[in-house]
Amino acid sequence: MTACAGCRDDIALPFDFKMAFQPIVDLSRGQVWGYEALVRGANGEPAYSVLDQVSDETRYKFDQSARVMAIETAGALYKGRDLKLSINFMPNAVYEPTACIQKSLAAAKRAGFPHKNLIFEFTEDERIADTAHIQNIIETYRKFGFLTALDDFGSGYAGLNLLAKMQPDLLKIDMELLRDIHRSSAKQVIVAGIVTMARALGVTVLAEGVENEDELAVLRAAGISLFQGYYFAKPALMALPPVPVLQKARPHATQH
Repeated sequence: MTACAGCRDDIALPFDFKMAFQPIVDLSRGQVWGYEALVRGANGEPAYSVLDQVSDETRYKFDQSARVMAIETAGALYKGRDLKLSINFMPNAVYEPTACIQKSLAAAKRAGFPHKNLIFEFTEDERIADTAHIQNIIETYRKFGFLTALDDFGSGYAGLNLLAKMQPDLLKIDMELLRDIHRSSAKQVIVAGIVTMARALGVTVLAEGVENEDELAVLRAAGISLFQGYYFAKPALMALPPVPVLQKARPHATQH
């Protein structure tokens, strides 16, 4: 295993942060499929309040610390349930994939977290100058049994190129493309095309940022089963929020 210059613990983060968890639901099965871990301030402040404090010097330390906190916290909250955990990572903070994943592997072992349940997300919004480096990260993570996701698909200019080169396991359609989709035939055509394309590539589609029943109905009709958004639940700080929509949808037990 090759070491990297960034794999060090001598830099202390000058700020505190916590994790919030938002459910990802599988409506084809009527159940929670997993949760996305989202960075928040120590008192629940928005993610940008933390990310704006990350510098070039602290990027590696923050990325590693966020992964470990997400895995260990979810491991305690899941209590052994077979659920996915999606973690955002900074590709530019990964120097050598095999070396840089070691702390995540150790955290998963401590938390009793199966590798198959861990998803690492990268976004097309991030400036990615070296796509070969991203491809190497994805291939390395797959060797360890992790899943990968391309987040915010449709929000930038590099999405199709990244999809063609990397084919992640999961494609998360950007929420702005889905907002008020029931009122836009153009958005409906575009999303239908994305679903068809992803299916042909063997990539699972997830619709994020769903806020109401009208949006949900159109997206379900397009063949999407995995969803995330305020319609189901807002993120909860260091906790797993309930999903009332699923609870209401569950059939009552048969009376004997």
